[in-house]
Amino acid sequence: MDPRVERHAEIIVEHSTQVEEDDNVIVSAPPVAEDLVVAIAEKLGEKGANPTYSLRSSRASRAFMRASDPDSFTLPGHKLAEMEETDVVIIVRADENTNETGDVDPETRSAMTQAWRPVSVERMDKRWVATQYPAPGNAQDAEMSTAAYEEFLYDAVNKDWDAQRTFQEQMVEILDPADEVRIVSGDTTDIRMSVDGMVTANDYAELNLPGGEVYTAPVPDSVEGEVLFDKPLVAQGREIEDAWLKFEAGEVVEHAAEKNEDLLGAVLDTDEGARRLGELGIGMNRDIDRFTYNILFDEKMGDTIHLAIGQAIEHTVPDGQPFNESAMHMDMIVDMSEDSFIEVDGEVVQRDGTFRFEE
Repeated sequence: MDPRVERHAEIIVEHSTQVEEDDNVIVSAPPVAEDLVVAIAEKLGEKGANPTYSLRSSRASRAFMRASDPDSFTLPGHKLAEMEETDVVIIVRADENTNETGDVDPETRSAMTQAWRPVSVERMDKRWVATQYPAPGNAQDAEMSTAAYEEFLYDAVNKDWDAQRTFQEQMVEILDPADEVRIVSGDTTDIRMSVDGMVTANDYAELNLPGGEVYTAPVPDSVEGEVLFDKPLVAQGREIEDAWLKFEAGEVVEHAAEKNEDLLGAVLDTDEGARRLGELGIGMNRDIDRFTYNILFDEKMGDTIHLAIGQAIEHTVPDGQPFNESAMHMDMIVDMSEDSFIEVDGEVVQRDGTFRFEE
């Protein structure tokens, strides 16, 4: 087996999820990622864990959603029961066709997300990680050969995560005690938000592999201004380009997009919390040096920030602080490499992609 795959599995089991003897583990993956599943299974066997394997099929998901009445979706109680009895969840992403569910009605997708929300909430209390296998569909989206995409992926994943944690901790020390953050990019983005009392987290590949971001939660009602997300995003199998949001008192009051504006509107209409921000993230993984239409990588890309509408990440919101709840969590990216800056409590901490601690 490719030693890069074996190393990937080792990081998943040893670092990201810290699997222990007798842990109940769900490994969820599509068939195209079988090599990584096999490598993970070997590591789980060495640990004495108790794994189950969950096959995911985007073709099957498409068929089910297109055949279903969205008003009929209910919580799958058997899936919730399984999640309640689980200690560790390993989610492997890999696509032969990243647009397989692109012709599913957005409202149907949102209804299913709402029905499954208790399962997602339960999973957040587990040790879990989401990662990527270099499948042909993902390479094609990135406009790379499969071999080149493999090299790109493993450079971003199989790295020294202790060193990455130390590098990112410098930004945590700036952001964690802060009151206000302002983000400016060209003449299209100028947005302010309070982060007072929120927790800043250092992502060094514990929940997402690759890791490589520092993130926190805005105070929901504090967000003011406009932001143009100049990197595309893929939602429900469809691409949204140049999404633009205007915030007043924390709520999206206007929105637009150059492509699939209807889909953006459907996402914002998921529930009340989908019109507010749940996350501010700063990309710091410099081995991710190109946009690949894969949010797991793109949100970590150096010289970017991302804002997520919808559900806040629980460990960034202490007890007593306002928590934004939603069935949605969608990350959107702004390129900060040119004519841009991040300001924390009135002081510029990054300009044109360079942090002050790098100067």
